[in-house]
Amino acid sequence: MSVEAYKLNLPAPKPLSLAESALFLDLDGTLAPIAARPDDVLPDARRTRLLERLQEGLGGRLAVVTGRTLVDVDRILEGRITCVAAVHGLVRRDCHGTLHESPVHPGLGEAVRALRAFAERDAGLIVEDKGSSVALHFRMARAWGPEARVVARRLASETGLVLQDGDMVEELRTPGPDKGDSVRSFMDAEAFRGARPVFAGDDFTDEDGFAEVERQGGFGVLVGRTRSTAAQFGLRSVEDLLAWLEAAR
Repeated sequence: MSVEAYKLNLPAPKPLSLAESALFLDLDGTLAPIAARPDDVLPDARRTRLLERLQEGLGGRLAVVTGRTLVDVDRILEGRITCVAAVHGLVRRDCHGTLHESPVHPGLGEAVRALRAFAERDAGLIVEDKGSSVALHFRMARAWGPEARVVARRLASETGLVLQDGDMVEELRTPGPDKGDSVRSFMDAEAFRGARPVFAGDDFTDEDGFAEVERQGGFGVLVGRTRSTAAQFGLRSVEDLLAWLEAAR
């Protein structure tokens, strides 16, 4: 079934049962409000305490699956989460702390240079080099959005990089694992095996994760604005997501 075929009106999920679940969480727009600049997202005591409790209650079956770099995840979450899929799955740290990284695409350097040249047009355009991908943020320069999308599509065609649309961001990434692949890899690990997977996220980049948890008998939770999605449930905001997680038992 296509994403477009799913209902737009999503009910809120029932309280999460920690004993039977494996939990996968996006970061920006899910665990933390989206900020104007990526570096503006900071550690938060409430979120850190919540993740510590969830980690214990889930018996380690907790992973953060995000477009952020691994360094950023550890900075924002204060190093509390071992299992992390970063850069949309291109970098994955498993539950033993072992890193799995996709080789960087040779066209990435060209894309970084081209996007930096484009960003010189406006101080509100931010280029984020993630090592195996590069993102052009235009949240603070929205008038440049249409042209940014044109440039990103041209670069994807010329370099062979994968274009990934996001919320006020265009990202060019090395071909390789996505968020759904990351969920599958974690679920194959002994610590996760047999649990019901739940994925919470807000962006189009999370759709692969929603689809994979449903394939494995779990469900997705869309955070934020209602739209066509593979998620089965929805919550209105980061605050609602945090409150739902705090009620988990």
